Amino acid sequence: MAQIQNPILKGFNPDPSIVRVGEEYYIAVSTFEWFPGITVYRSRNLRDWEFAAAPLNDDQKLDLRGIDTACGIWAPNLTYDNGRFYLIYTIVYTNRSRFKDTHNFLVTAEHIEGPWSDPVFLNCSGFDPSLFHDGDRKWLVNMTIDHRMDRARFSGVDIQEYDEMGNCLKGPVYRIFRGSPIGKTEGPNMMKRGGYYYLICAEGGTEFGHCVTVARSRNITGPYEVDPQNPMLTSKADDDYPIQRAGHGQLVQTADGSWYMAHLCSRPVDGCSILGRETALQNIRWTEDGWFCLAGGGRLPFGEAKMDAELELLTKAENASDKVEKQGTVLCASGNMAEDFNSPSLPWQFLTLRESAAHCGLDLNSRPGWLRIHGGNSLSSKYRQAFTARRQQAFSYDAVTKVDFCPGDYHHMAGLVCYYNYDNYFYLKITRDEELGRCIQITSVINREVEDSPCVSVPDKGDLYLKAKVRRGELTFFYSTDGENYEAAGNVLDMHGLSDERVNGNGFAGAMVGIGCQDLQGNGVWADFDWFLYEEI
Repeated sequence: MAQIQNPILKGFNPDPSIVRVGEEYYIAVSTFEWFPGITVYRSRNLRDWEFAAAPLNDDQKLDLRGIDTACGIWAPNLTYDNGRFYLIYTIVYTNRSRFKDTHNFLVTAEHIEGPWSDPVFLNCSGFDPSLFHDGDRKWLVNMTIDHRMDRARFSGVDIQEYDEMGNCLKGPVYRIFRGSPIGKTEGPNMMKRGGYYYLICAEGGTEFGHCVTVARSRNITGPYEVDPQNPMLTSKADDDYPIQRAGHGQLVQTADGSWYMAHLCSRPVDGCSILGRETALQNIRWTEDGWFCLAGGGRLPFGEAKMDAELELLTKAENASDKVEKQGTVLCASGNMAEDFNSPSLPWQFLTLRESAAHCGLDLNSRPGWLRIHGGNSLSSKYRQAFTARRQQAFSYDAVTKVDFCPGDYHHMAGLVCYYNYDNYFYLKITRDEELGRCIQITSVINREVEDSPCVSVPDKGDLYLKAKVRRGELTFFYSTDGENYEAAGNVLDMHGLSDERVNGNGFAGAMVGIGCQDLQGNGVWADFDWFLYEEI
């Protein structure tokens, strides 16, 4: 029987919500401060995934300007009912001390590609909301936050009925679950089977104690009993296991009755999740007493999932037409890309910060075949960052770009960036020094501590080639004037600093690599990028 290799979505693809519609499977993942909000992938066999949609792609409907890092879009929930997709998500505006301003919204569409409706505000009592379709009734399920110092901050799970005609919540709010002794109850979603309502939650925090907790009840409003074998999935017991931080799971059933669970995980490098939180898949079986567990036994996530007969037949049929191989390998499985900027829009892999590409100074029209980036604020800003990046999806890769940029002074910068957030990045930049003229320099920012490498003089005119060589925990930058002969731009840098575990504050994203331009004097400068290559090693 064919195998599905974990993780199925590599790199920064956390908090998966999975749903089947006919023969199609969809997974929606969190994007936090990155724009467009929420990435949705599609598959017909659960192994080979392609990009399907980015539903929150309109600046008029999604305003993330000024959002702190690790805030923004959290834990989307994607469901389908009566010919319509329902997408629930949180915008986290605040995440400081005991407070979180967590506004929950709903958008809908008949087709995954859209158009998607205007957002409907639901509540702001907590985050990680989901929508449960129970016959002709719908229920909003979300964890709740209690800011009071003498109470548990993750205070439980509430449900309230959703009135689709009125586009609002109605009726009483029921506190149905206060969590298991593991604590930090979040990520709730609900399903019904065999007369039971099953509540599936994430607990233990999204670090190395993460897990999946299951509870059930005959009545939707409770009381709920916790699975006596809880937790049903966790990596906590084995610090050396290659797949860590397993939790935040959701079940899906295939057409022939098989069950799988999508969940988040990470693959640390020396204890650091440089790739961020990823998405994995597990085979699930139901027990005689009505609970579910990993089909292979135990609680540790498996590095492979067995593909059921139906999915294997789909794979063989699609491989005959070469469809899955082309889509899965190019778009997701390998992550490799060679972008020449000849299309009228950026490829879906490129994300921007807090605003759309059009509002971040990215321009594909002024110089055909090149991406012009009009200089914006510094990379440490929360506003108008003229910068675009894609996910790092492998432990080792090379990223190379060709850039045409003539800075007027040291306020002007452009180049190649290995990025985690506005407090943590490595920047190989072209700039200008009063004595050396045009030069290459590396700026390293780790938890706001800034360090500049010595400037290296380069010819005052002509294109430059910039390269990032990442080998697990090490990063080396190179530059070239001819695209053939490269010289190291500085010392080897520590990629562990671009990980969830090393950043100060919440670490929910993952390492990215991209290109940008800064104009810190307001002279209207820009940089032109001819192409961008990302190749996994």
